[in-house]
Amino acid sequence: MRDERRGRGLRILAAAAGALLLAAGQSGPSAAQARPELAYQLVEGRNINAFLREGPVAAHLLLRSGLDPRILIAFPAGNSGVALWFDRLAAPARWRLETPPAPLTLRDGQGRPLHGVRAVATIDAPALAVKQGLVTNVRYLRDYQAIAKFPPEVAVAPRIEGDRIDWARDRLDGAAGYRLSVRVLAGRIAGRRIVATRGQPIRLEIIGASGDPPLTGLAERDLLNARAAPDRAARDALRFLSYREKFLAGSWRFNTYFGRDTLMSVRLLMPVLQPAAIEAGLNSVLARLDSAGEVAHEEGIAEFAIMEKRRASERGNAAELDYFMIDDDFMLAPVAAAYLIAHPAGARAYLAQPVTSVSQPDKQERVGAALVRNLRFVLAQARPFAQAPGVDRLIALKPGRAAGEWRDSNDGLGGGRYAYDVNAVLVPAALEAAARLRAAGLLDPYLTPDDRAALAEAEALAAKWRAAAPPLFAQSVPAAQAAPAIRRYAESLGVPAAPALAALGRAPLDYHAIALNADGTPVPILHSDEGFALLFGEPSAGDLDRYLGALLRPFPAGLLTDIGLLVANPALATPELQAKFTPAAYHGAVVWSWQQALLAAGLERQLARADLPAPTRARLREAQAKLWRVILAARAVANSELWSWRYAQGRYQIVPFGAGRQDVDESNAAQLWSTVYLAVRPPAAIRPRETPSPSAGRGAGRR
Repeated sequence: MRDERRGRGLRILAAAAGALLLAAGQSGPSAAQARPELAYQLVEGRNINAFLREGPVAAHLLLRSGLDPRILIAFPAGNSGVALWFDRLAAPARWRLETPPAPLTLRDGQGRPLHGVRAVATIDAPALAVKQGLVTNVRYLRDYQAIAKFPPEVAVAPRIEGDRIDWARDRLDGAAGYRLSVRVLAGRIAGRRIVATRGQPIRLEIIGASGDPPLTGLAERDLLNARAAPDRAARDALRFLSYREKFLAGSWRFNTYFGRDTLMSVRLLMPVLQPAAIEAGLNSVLARLDSAGEVAHEEGIAEFAIMEKRRASERGNAAELDYFMIDDDFMLAPVAAAYLIAHPAGARAYLAQPVTSVSQPDKQERVGAALVRNLRFVLAQARPFAQAPGVDRLIALKPGRAAGEWRDSNDGLGGGRYAYDVNAVLVPAALEAAARLRAAGLLDPYLTPDDRAALAEAEALAAKWRAAAPPLFAQSVPAAQAAPAIRRYAESLGVPAAPALAALGRAPLDYHAIALNADGTPVPILHSDEGFALLFGEPSAGDLDRYLGALLRPFPAGLLTDIGLLVANPALATPELQAKFTPAAYHGAVVWSWQQALLAAGLERQLARADLPAPTRARLREAQAKLWRVILAARAVANSELWSWRYAQGRYQIVPFGAGRQDVDESNAAQLWSTVYLAVRPPAAIRPRETPSPSAGRGAGRR
């Protein structure tokens, strides 16, 4: 019976695709003529990316050129996706998107709607051999892309009929599922190969659709206020990733909720977000707190959640929430406080609103009560170190985990157990936020007597952390020791050492270690996380002079290059550790867009202080000018997740991350926290003339 129903669904799919059916009940111009709510394209390295949002349809089509071509369509609905990988080619091939994605609604064998897109593309390969097709959750597409594995339960054999190859199946729980259809418009199908004819490029009609429930997109007027920068590329990316239910971390790989990404993006975008958008972001975090008040890192939803429950001999499709990260737990309070204290008129009404638990949909509580639960967790975690400071009482990564903060690849902290950003910055920032919220009285209706007593300690606990934690990470390397290490590292990379050594001079290289090992020894990596200290703290003038100077020296004495601020520099580390922080490593010597924005926002905040001496303020302005010069030099990729580089013709040159064979992964073309330049802007003295970005206009391309 299931096979019969599946076959009927495939036949309906083929008929619908051939007729190019659109959403039922559409009136006015045809789909080909109608202008969608949001449509834009951009090319990064070997990837053509086309984004569409219209009514119930939101989709990201990616066409990968090169030796390993693929087709992939990611849907925010259910974090679902469909993808087709082809066998490796003898020579690189290039895709061309002939007809951009148009919205499409199909019906499965039971008449249930599947929302998706149709596009037409060509590729100049003599033949394409089907390697693997998958229609499932994006988490499994990520796994297959990275390690060529996926659960056998989500596999489906292709159905080849005439000029069409289809992959179609219901979701594992029997709900409306997923469809991918490739129709050959120029060429022919020979077994599992698509073969070009008469020397013409292969031309394909591509249809992908998902039955997972669509999200409710935030319109631009509900998302941004009049202060937002007129950068169309950033606005488009933010709109594609913004929904009333949640913000998405990035597309295609992280097309769902991530706690840290949401909180940092809301904080940096806060000056230009509408209140409803800020509250949507905060609500998405509060709705995913666990019973102890920890913030969820990532959610597994739809088919991924179903699979995880089956493995645990459970039923249902409620979200599976990951609480293995430790930094997001201490981000919620400072971000929430920044909003609530600045908007006291609406804060009490917002705190009284109900929020529904994602993992327990029948459970509701007030926003204020949920926030207090997180504050209880923060205070309990912070108290032991404040009572008796020592390395072993810092906030450690969770047992058995190699990652736990934003550098969440296995080598992101170089094996360290105690992260600098969490312990030296975020914990005291969360405690200070708790103290400010207590003083404002906004949380009074939600506090127990025990809560009031605990919050009364928050300011004193914060002072202990501010005084005792950062010195544990402080390092000072004499120039006579640092200079040879910098020279050797520069030679290993083929980059010049002279500018870096000249900037260092005879001064010691002062920096904070990226992390401490379990025994308290430092992981000797220069890093960009001083930006957290500038945004969430008030470092002394001496600390600003020392540690900011280390960041903004030329690489490899610091982090500054012609194409951006690197997030890590292992010049002082062993060769074994250096091998984990290369320009091909996800958190290695690469540029992350949002980390530059974090530092820029932090510099602006420090310059607003009235207690800094004139020489320090002058150095801050100099640092600000240096940073914005390299940010503006890479405007073309500013909305990407990250990028790498090569050194050629006497300068650093941008290389899209994922374009190199050694890159461990690929960058998202739309990344939530890379849109923060809508709010984080250069000072007027160095601001270029603002014009719409190259992708301005609906459906315009950016090359």
